Amino acid sequence: MEQQNFETTIDRKDVKLVTIQNGKNLKAAISNYGARLINLHYQDVNVIVSFDKLEDYFVSPVFYHGATIGRYGNRIRNGEFKLNGQIYTLPVNNGPNHLHGGVEGLHQKIWDVQDFIEEAERTGVVFRYVSNDGEEGYPGNLQVTVSYSLNQRNELCIEYSAETDKPTPVNLTNHSYFNLSGFAVPVINDHLLQVNAAFYTEKNEQNVPTGSVLPVADTALDFQKPKRIGIGIDSFPQDMGYDHNFVLQKHAPGEVVVAAKLYEPLSGRLLTVSTSQPGIQVYTANYWDGTVKGVQGCFYQKHAAVALETQAFSDSPNQPSFPNTILVPGETFSSKTIYAVDVA
Repeated sequence: MEQQNFETTIDRKDVKLVTIQNGKNLKAAISNYGARLINLHYQDVNVIVSFDKLEDYFVSPVFYHGATIGRYGNRIRNGEFKLNGQIYTLPVNNGPNHLHGGVEGLHQKIWDVQDFIEEAERTGVVFRYVSNDGEEGYPGNLQVTVSYSLNQRNELCIEYSAETDKPTPVNLTNHSYFNLSGFAVPVINDHLLQVNAAFYTEKNEQNVPTGSVLPVADTALDFQKPKRIGIGIDSFPQDMGYDHNFVLQKHAPGEVVVAAKLYEPLSGRLLTVSTSQPGIQVYTANYWDGTVKGVQGCFYQKHAAVALETQAFSDSPNQPSFPNTILVPGETFSSKTIYAVDVA
């Protein structure tokens, strides 16, 4: 990964690439273009989808890869929501829905490098971006910070914080895709996945929640015990794989708990995902077609990797029964997600 392939100027802002490592087994490169995780090496093997050059991230469908997603991750039905009696209209970019913050969401922005973390137990970088009132249709000036840090426990910690001057929906997540073999095995069907969830949010044909929360038991979505991802991956012909939000076991607000574990049997690598968020979206790269070549030298094909997006629930602003996602002035949105990599 060459620094000069990521350093340029966009809209009079400098694009940078920051590399951090914990002095042990973990190294990460992060760009302020979309506050984006570019690569994640465990013992010199890159376990996420990555590209050689910055411009490779400008082209659909890869422009979400590794990025900070917002203001609202996942979908908002029909691109609109009602807040304090007013209807807000957002760009529609996924069928009839608003997806991942819109056409030019946070994943497309050049963030400021606000600070560096240099402590005895961790090293990292802090990014900041101000999303102006009306950007992508959202109300309020939203000040967002995202920090990436590595510690001595082989954990990549992502911490989000946001404040607003008007009530607005906020749901921030990261959109990295994992293949723990480093793509030595071209698909993730033999990865074992465990999700700490007994329920999922049912969705309709437009891929947004119906409002019902259903049990995973006796369905292909039952990952309460470790299970090969390939088992049941063809059970959802409309989705062409898994693309579902799991309702994590309840915990105290702000408490970080284990959400999922992903294990690759040939390498023995284990990814443990912990979060303070109430949900996790499991998406198995269902529309990749082998035409996009990654930094590992292979062409990414259907089901080549899995995204484990810690989040609030899709379409929560339109679902009164879902956990609240409206941030109001005077309060601070904060969440934390930890991706820990090790050998089981």
